[in-house]
Amino acid sequence: MELKKILEDKSKESWEIYLPNLSIDCVVFGFHDATLKVLVLKMKDSLVWSLPGGYVLKEESINDAASRILKVRTGADDIYLQQFRIFGNLNRSEDFFKDYPDTLWHKQRFVSIGFYALVDFSKVIPKVDELSTNCEWKSIEELPEFMMDHRFIFDKALATLRKQLVHKPIGYNLLQEKFTMPELQKLYEIILGKKLNRGNFYRKMLRYDILNKLDETRKGGAHKAPDLYSFSIEKYRKALKNGLNENW
Repeated sequence: MELKKILEDKSKESWEIYLPNLSIDCVVFGFHDATLKVLVLKMKDSLVWSLPGGYVLKEESINDAASRILKVRTGADDIYLQQFRIFGNLNRSEDFFKDYPDTLWHKQRFVSIGFYALVDFSKVIPKVDELSTNCEWKSIEELPEFMMDHRFIFDKALATLRKQLVHKPIGYNLLQEKFTMPELQKLYEIILGKKLNRGNFYRKMLRYDILNKLDETRKGGAHKAPDLYSFSIEKYRKALKNGLNENW
């Protein structure tokens, strides 16, 4: 069934079950193969992509709505979610829905609450729905063309992630339970958008005393197998309260 028909069929129910004029858009970050990725959807009958999003049920909190939306898209529980901005520019969706009737639920003016989510890439199973043909990870360096203002939302989410790197458990939520120091450094470099000195980075991380060095190495590759680490959760949380105060 074509997208226009699906939306018109869903419009009446949407007016009945959702809070009017309020939506949620989520920027889902994952880290895999030394690359920071974002989860995106390809809309039916369209050349553009979108961020995962949805609406708030009348008997539902904002955070519960965001968790529900991402559960449907990723299959993952206990996703780290951080609300970061409100998006409410006039006519944000007007162009995308210009060929639809004005009574369509989706064509109304919506103020959208932006969340960013940090997930363990290995635990996510991207899922399509009746409105989309693809749901997949894209490198933040190779993003497709987005619908509406979703590229602007992504840019603001990444900028927020960069600012909050020293106050939020970003490494803990993006990396797998066991990781190497080069993987941790690469994650920081991608988020910050610049190269970091290897020796200085290692010394700073060890000085924080938030890592547990494991009696294991990462097998494979032509070079010496690097040591594996895990986060000391209690020490990590304590350090974040004061901020990992570094001028990266």
